[in-house]
Amino acid sequence: MTTSAPPPAGSAAGAPGPSGGPSGGSVTDRLVEANRRYAAGFRDPGMDARPVLRVAVVACMDARLDLHAALGLALGDCHTIRNAGGVVTDDAIRSLTISQRALGTRSVILIHHTGCGLESLTEDFRHELEDEVGQRPPWAVEAFRDVDQDVRQSMQRVRTSPFLPHRDDVRGFVFDVHTGLLREIDPDS
Repeated sequence: MTTSAPPPAGSAAGAPGPSGGPSGGSVTDRLVEANRRYAAGFRDPGMDARPVLRVAVVACMDARLDLHAALGLALGDCHTIRNAGGVVTDDAIRSLTISQRALGTRSVILIHHTGCGLESLTEDFRHELEDEVGQRPPWAVEAFRDVDQDVRQSMQRVRTSPFLPHRDDVRGFVFDVHTGLLREIDPDS
């Protein structure tokens, strides 16, 4: 599957339109058109919502991470939970809890990556937003300076959550965006 939907027929490829996307339609229009092409050949795989490998992957939302390709996963193999930084937040715990308790996962893999945007932010980001919009966001930025330490913190959050019944098989990694390799993080270092 391509990561870039082609521009709609009749539009100049790459030429910006009024919405900032390609002329003749927005980026969302391109994606909806790509979905129509996908659906035309789609066949229901008859799968259950339970992941075949009984694993949940928590990873950063960075567009450079193609998790299924990087981990050799196929459709239906895992649950994928993504957010800025791949940080284990309350919402990640919520998703993991549902994944384990309702859908049978037993293992958790955490993946951060090199060159993460959260390494260049601070909690000042929240204060700037508050100044701009007049309301402080209810969430933490979860910025970090040391990616390895942040993976350790996320592993600890999973391992100590009382909501998760399966906390023994939790492993953390840093994905190198230049080589595509995972580097495992020792939780005790």
